[in-house]
Amino acid sequence: MFAQSSVVLLAQSQNATPAVARRCANFHPSIWGDRFLSYASEFTNANTYLEQQVQQLKEEVRMLLITGADDSEQKLHLIDAIQRLGLAYHFDSEIDEALQHMFDGYVISAEKDDDVHTAALRFRLLRQQGYNVSCVDVFNKFKNSEGNFKESLSSDVRGMLSLYEATHLRVHREDILDEALAFCTTHLRSMAKYSSNPLAEQVDHALKQPIRKGLPRLEARHYFSIYQADDSHNKALLKLAKLDFNLLQKLHQKELSDIAAWWKDLDFAHKLPFARDRVVECYFWILGVYFEPQFFLARRILTKVIAMTSIIDDIYDVYGTLEELELFTEAVERWDISAIDQLPEYMRVCYRALLDVYSEIEEEMAKEGRSYRVYYAKEAMKNQVRAYHEEAKWLQVQQIPTMEEYMHVALVTSAYSMLATTSFVGMGDAVTEETFDWVFSQPKIVRASAIICRLMDDMVSHKFEQKRGHVASAVECYMKQHGASEQETHKEFNKQVRDAWKDINEECLMPTAVPMTIVTRVLNLACVIDVIYKNEDGYTHSETTLKDIITSMLIDAVPI
Repeated sequence: MFAQSSVVLLAQSQNATPAVARRCANFHPSIWGDRFLSYASEFTNANTYLEQQVQQLKEEVRMLLITGADDSEQKLHLIDAIQRLGLAYHFDSEIDEALQHMFDGYVISAEKDDDVHTAALRFRLLRQQGYNVSCVDVFNKFKNSEGNFKESLSSDVRGMLSLYEATHLRVHREDILDEALAFCTTHLRSMAKYSSNPLAEQVDHALKQPIRKGLPRLEARHYFSIYQADDSHNKALLKLAKLDFNLLQKLHQKELSDIAAWWKDLDFAHKLPFARDRVVECYFWILGVYFEPQFFLARRILTKVIAMTSIIDDIYDVYGTLEELELFTEAVERWDISAIDQLPEYMRVCYRALLDVYSEIEEEMAKEGRSYRVYYAKEAMKNQVRAYHEEAKWLQVQQIPTMEEYMHVALVTSAYSMLATTSFVGMGDAVTEETFDWVFSQPKIVRASAIICRLMDDMVSHKFEQKRGHVASAVECYMKQHGASEQETHKEFNKQVRDAWKDINEECLMPTAVPMTIVTRVLNLACVIDVIYKNEDGYTHSETTLKDIITSMLIDAVPI
């Protein structure tokens, strides 16, 4: 996580002794300025008329969901549209019930589904809900006598798209879905070249961002225009989706304005100019983990923690000397404000802010009678800092560890175990002490999300890191250990990322180890990585693709 840019040697800061030559990354400043601060004064609660309109539309959609046969093609498409328009959180129980009925009659329905679109859609919706439905019986019928998918399917663009999306829910040893993915990808790429096809835009988007790996609000924003262009679209559903998006956007703008004010008061941009100033990007990251209104406290906690983690990461990776980093590591272990006296001035700024964030969490949890959660949050952060320190020691002696040694530490420095743990702190009743024991046992889904984070991050940031003294990345470690080329290394890592997604899909099938709302946070963390790090380190270089994404999510309202 938080991979670095190229670095130049820096003249000393005002806190450095003249003898210390420090490295400093050429990180671009915040691209947002004070833009989000203004939303605090602009925010007003939604007017009564708008709220009444939303309630009325919700009831219309609810009636559609609870009437009609649950296994009908019409119900399938309605549920798919509700989910893709970002409205599923309003209709959790109704969708649960409809899909439970669908699951109960799955074998009979699957036998009747003779078009690949319906078969794949039914399979995907049930898998997304955690139902472990079989893929073999469903998709075997679309193969020929030689055991290959029928070439005639390639003329059915909608069917191919549906099957392609379904394959991203596959788990290990589902060869038929691996084959289906290869088959669909080849044909869809060929189709995407012909922009005259009305589905060409959908195909192009799906190839870049499958539904399974997308962020619901971001995908909803994209889907509005597609759904609207469909002659059979439901007007009430579309209007509800647009109103809901804009109402939620207002809420998120207000949250971000409060966080931006906190960040501005810390004044890290001036006090710690070597570090990335990315609090808006951090909020977007956490919005990907949970966007629903009821998680406002969880979002605030996790955004502040990820923003602090980014600063600490840059202290260890970019600026601190090994001696200073040892002092900072010891101070975090002690977790006591009196430890601040041993730190250089620039570290004091960070250390005080870190302790303040966790004190605020402590106050919030004490109010709710959930103080036990703070212990786990602190322990997760201590693990994080210890791992950063290990990497700093490798850098000091220019060590390129083995892949096993590297991943043991780098899965921790990916920050995904710590973020998963901290994501549960403000979540309310769904979380228990057992939830934290579970996440601390390093379950398969948490490890898989950390693997996705670490390998995708290292692949896109490796070139930048080579230009400066940065600890060896997974790419260097693998190339050295296996005598592999960079291309071969990327091929192997992409396979490991695919396997990690299969692990995640497996862990999301019922019965899950912890409630689905908990598992979903870890799934969503992996999705954020897929969106931000697919082709570049979008977090560090946020003035490119990520800027447009954030603008569409947090600035531009949807035209009604």
